[in-house]
Amino acid sequence: MFLLDRCCDFAQEGTQTNVEAFDSGERMAQTFRHAEILAIARESGRVTVEDLAAHFGVTLQTIRRDLTDLCDAGRLERVHGGAVLPSGVTNIGYEDRRILNAPAKECIATRIARDIPRGASLFLNIGTTTEAVARALRGHRDLMVVTNNLNVANILAANDGIEVIVAGGVLRRADAGLVGDIALDMLGHFKVDIAVIGTSALDEDGDLLDFDVREVRISQAIIKQARQAWLAADCSKFTRSAPVRIASLADIDRFITDAPPPDRIARLCAEWQTQVTICNDARA
Repeated sequence: MFLLDRCCDFAQEGTQTNVEAFDSGERMAQTFRHAEILAIARESGRVTVEDLAAHFGVTLQTIRRDLTDLCDAGRLERVHGGAVLPSGVTNIGYEDRRILNAPAKECIATRIARDIPRGASLFLNIGTTTEAVARALRGHRDLMVVTNNLNVANILAANDGIEVIVAGGVLRRADAGLVGDIALDMLGHFKVDIAVIGTSALDEDGDLLDFDVREVRISQAIIKQARQAWLAADCSKFTRSAPVRIASLADIDRFITDAPPPDRIARLCAEWQTQVTICNDARA
């Protein structure tokens, strides 16, 4: 009887050890999955349950638990079928924004650069998408670019065929933007052919949204002082939110993006005669 009891004890101990080892391994795997899920979300702006399950070779239920954990920790926000980077009253870090949907931004920038005529005058505001536009313009000649974005100015500085005018103002170190009354006053002295602006979010009412009131005032002035206003925004902006309103798509002449906008946005653009260009559509 004693030997039987000891055998049972050993069996139970072995089972418990195996369970603990499995739990430890699962926790480690989960930690790695969480880190990679966040990396994918930062790159594309959105993750889906089905794509992640296929990517990691795990069940849909496992991915749903992962997303729940990440959303509970404030790292992501749940949407139908997956999750997106969180919105709120503060923006994502600038370096993270640089890699967020980078291929889409390059596509948008290439299309915009293709349609900028020689001899044009431009506004480019603060943002990673407008930086991509500046990179795409480096081969152009006979342009004048007015900007409150030091990154844009540095990108274009090597091209002596582009006159670069930098607005004064207060330097925002996080993204090398220039804001404040001095910048606003200087921008008021120009009337350019095309303003190319970005936005942090685009809501279902067709409103362009951002996080910094000072930056919003600059963007509003840029739209006012341009003969045409072009919005450069990738599809991740449809799933984000921000607290400060810049303008409406009704104030925008052309909207360049990388994917068809939601039906409501498309209807509003048609109603307001805002031209929508999908950057990889050869017919547009």
